[in-house]
Amino acid sequence: MTRMLLTLLLLTSTIVCGQSAFAKAEQLYRAEQYDKAQASFVKMYEQDSDDLKVIERLGDIAGHKKDFATAMIYYKILLENQPEDAHYNFKYGGAMGLYAKSCSKFQALSMLDDIKMYLKRAARLNPNHVESRHALSQLYCELPGIVGGSIKKSRSYANELLKLSPVDGHLAHGFIDEYEEDYDKALASYNKAVETGGSLVTYRKLAAVYQDKLKNYKKALKILKRAQQKHQDQQLALDIAALETQILISE
Repeated sequence: MTRMLLTLLLLTSTIVCGQSAFAKAEQLYRAEQYDKAQASFVKMYEQDSDDLKVIERLGDIAGHKKDFATAMIYYKILLENQPEDAHYNFKYGGAMGLYAKSCSKFQALSMLDDIKMYLKRAARLNPNHVESRHALSQLYCELPGIVGGSIKKSRSYANELLKLSPVDGHLAHGFIDEYEEDYDKALASYNKAVETGGSLVTYRKLAAVYQDKLKNYKKALKILKRAQQKHQDQQLALDIAALETQILISE
């Protein structure tokens, strides 16, 4: 009885310590201290190489560090364990797509069918999966027609997004509008995104069209200041100051 109780106590202690270690590593990850978080998650992985949450975070950190080849390795392990998980399919297909952008055109083309397959599988497995539809909309928009690109398909996925998450749908349509250099439509789409969601991303997308495409710096500044009133973001404050300086220099 004593031995059994001791075993249970030790097991419980190990679980609690494991959870505590994960929580600390997760806190570092959320704070974007990726090197420190990676070191912690690697230690956990060495202790238990079957912990899917740890494996996923190692893949996520590799992605944040733009090491997409490594991210693919970790995400593939997730898929091998749970091939019907929509988010794992999305992460593997997405990492593959980002990795392909750094490859030669020939190598990227050889990966294209797999990228589409995993992203489409994610969308099929989860009818409400927003991220996979975003990725597919962007993919079909940017691909040349000769290798399967299609604005019509891109718009179709953007329309699916409108039903699932209106703000994401408006952002997707804005991306397509920008790609087609129809900046009036892009402004309309991003304005709808701001009105619908009002996230910092929506404001930045709207301001970027004015700043980068239309060179209307004063209008861009006005939008960024509106965003700052709502979000009080430190990086945004720095960007506003830089834009104000740029306007002063150009006048």
